[in-house]
Amino acid sequence: MKKTTLILSAIVLLGAGARAEDKIVIKGSDTLGAKMVPQQAEAYKQAGNAVTFEIAAEGSSTAFTNLLAGTADIGMSSRDIKSSEKDEFTAKGMEIREWIAGYDMIGVIVNEKNTVKELTLEQVEKIFTGEITDWSEVGGAAGEISVYTRNTSSGTYKSFQEMAMNKRDYGANTQKMAGNEQIASEVGKNANGIGYVGLAYVKADGIVPVKVDGVELDPKNSKTYPIARTLFFYSIKGKLSAAAEKFLVWATSDPAGTEIVEKVGFIKP
Repeated sequence: MKKTTLILSAIVLLGAGARAEDKIVIKGSDTLGAKMVPQQAEAYKQAGNAVTFEIAAEGSSTAFTNLLAGTADIGMSSRDIKSSEKDEFTAKGMEIREWIAGYDMIGVIVNEKNTVKELTLEQVEKIFTGEITDWSEVGGAAGEISVYTRNTSSGTYKSFQEMAMNKRDYGANTQKMAGNEQIASEVGKNANGIGYVGLAYVKADGIVPVKVDGVELDPKNSKTYPIARTLFFYSIKGKLSAAAEKFLVWATSDPAGTEIVEKVGFIKP
């Protein structure tokens, strides 16, 4: 009898151990999910929190589709939720909750060998819409401009279109990349390349950010730089686990969490 009691106690303890570690699923923005959130997740675990993370950085639009489908606890987005997306949650009786993850400035980057170090916002618009196609048109050496953008599921793709392009369509010859790091890599290899990346990605090899309308890409200029934005986490009210809510509070307000925002290159909330 005593032996049976010991075996049952061991089973109970094993079961408790299996339940002790919560899993938090976070999906959405590459801007947030490629660097910042994985670093926050790792620091959070190292601080003694018994959780595991699944992080998928496939574009801001996927934050909302996954939250709606119940396949994510937390959505990451480099843009605010659209009214049409909010309506989809309302139609299903769900209420969305917004958390500020940090602040960003979208850097317009060129190859470090490019002599063009400054562009007006109007010139940026014309380059990305395909009206300006040669560097000589903006004071550089003659050469066809290679334009790199994010893909259509990206929040950065849409934010840049709204803030830098007057909501106009991208040029037909733009080359769409999956993430910030891919754009930085391509521009770094192409002397005639131009693209855009979040603030945390502008220090990649072979690239430099240009001034836009005379304003340098620097956190101290966040209020005057013309292509600046807020970064978000989203969750569904009433459906967020205690473990996921604890992490969100830590990531957005605890100094240990917000310092990582600054460490990777964004501006902390």
